[in-house]
Amino acid sequence: MPDSAASIPGFCRDCFREQTVVARRCLSCGSPRLLRHSELYKLTLAHIDCDAFYASIEKRDDPELADKPVIIGGGKRGVVSTACYIARIHGVRSAMPMFKALEACPEAVVIKPNMEKYSRVGREVRSLMLELTPLVQPLSIDEAFLDLSGTERLHHDPPARTLARFAKRVEQEIGITVSVGLSYCKFLAKVASDLQKPRGFSVIGQAEAVDFLKERPVTLIWGVGKAFAATLERDGIRMIGQLQMMEEADLMRRYGTMGQRLYRLSRGQDERIVETDGEAKSVSSETTFNDDLSRPEELIPHLRRLSEQVALRLRKAELAGQTVVLKLKTADFKTRTRNRRLDSPTRLADRIFRTGLQLLEKEADGTRYRLIGIGVSDLSDPGLADPPDLVDPAATRRAAAEDAINKLRDKFGKTTVETGYTFGHRRRDQ
Repeated sequence: MPDSAASIPGFCRDCFREQTVVARRCLSCGSPRLLRHSELYKLTLAHIDCDAFYASIEKRDDPELADKPVIIGGGKRGVVSTACYIARIHGVRSAMPMFKALEACPEAVVIKPNMEKYSRVGREVRSLMLELTPLVQPLSIDEAFLDLSGTERLHHDPPARTLARFAKRVEQEIGITVSVGLSYCKFLAKVASDLQKPRGFSVIGQAEAVDFLKERPVTLIWGVGKAFAATLERDGIRMIGQLQMMEEADLMRRYGTMGQRLYRLSRGQDERIVETDGEAKSVSSETTFNDDLSRPEELIPHLRRLSEQVALRLRKAELAGQTVVLKLKTADFKTRTRNRRLDSPTRLADRIFRTGLQLLEKEADGTRYRLIGIGVSDLSDPGLADPPDLVDPAATRRAAAEDAINKLRDKFGKTTVETGYTFGHRRRDQ
């Protein structure tokens, strides 16, 4: 026999009072932000996503931006990193070329990304997540999966209410907002977190999963991008409900292992667990130019500056990397990636830059580039990094000089000491 509406568990997301009577507003505080679901206190797997993360931080730090459309991105040749919800109403989207974003929303305030600040705030949010449960799997700087199984005794609350308190705490202590998706599996928890942004809290239970998915497009399924969606459409498949009517063997015969994923996720079957060992696999930095560049003397200062940024991030994260990776994007948006493995790990800007320079020399053939990036992979503990170079004593002297420069920059600011490569260029980029 189905439950009556009044017997469905629920609470107020602002005062956290239990809702025993069906009403549009909380009878205790008057808030309309009520959460009610038949499986509310049974579900333990969540996806938390910060709302318009970069833009929210900038609005927090500059209250005059509160009611203005804000775009985070780089220059007229860059792309949109993120946009606030006001800008999104005008049609601005992440990864949109900046000139198109400004055509859609000419009154927008454009702010160059400050990744150091965003990373710091991301760590603050992550720290609060880890107070809820050790089972936190970051997906990016501003989102993560959490498994709150077994935490009810610790927090004296079911996971749903613990998550609501967390969301309110982030607003009060950090000054940004998050959206929460709560379900029984990763796939639907992530889907749920997107349903009511910003400041959302959505629940998808196991009993409703198949019906919920039936009327959704196949692009909702993780891994179905534009190209694969076009393939499915050519086969007459547009909605998840169509996949639910097909046999697993048929889907696998047509689409291989992806067919198995389509079969399972279309039915809300996802057995992936929250994994806590998802440490960063690389550290990198890149920049998009205002105008295409081709000459080495134009590209090298950017390569040096980016190498210094990577080295700084390695030092702060107490990491080193053994493979240097150079990334270039041509004027026609084709990406070139070149890498070289070092004989020992490094976190020195000098080694990263000189290795990247060797890779760049082969690519600086007159091709015009719109983006350059440098990074390191094969990350490890810095204990074995940068041993004395017996073959090239000058490298050891450069390492000592870099260490001295880093100490001065840590004390007096990043631009206190400049190298010949970056002098002047750093100021033009800021």
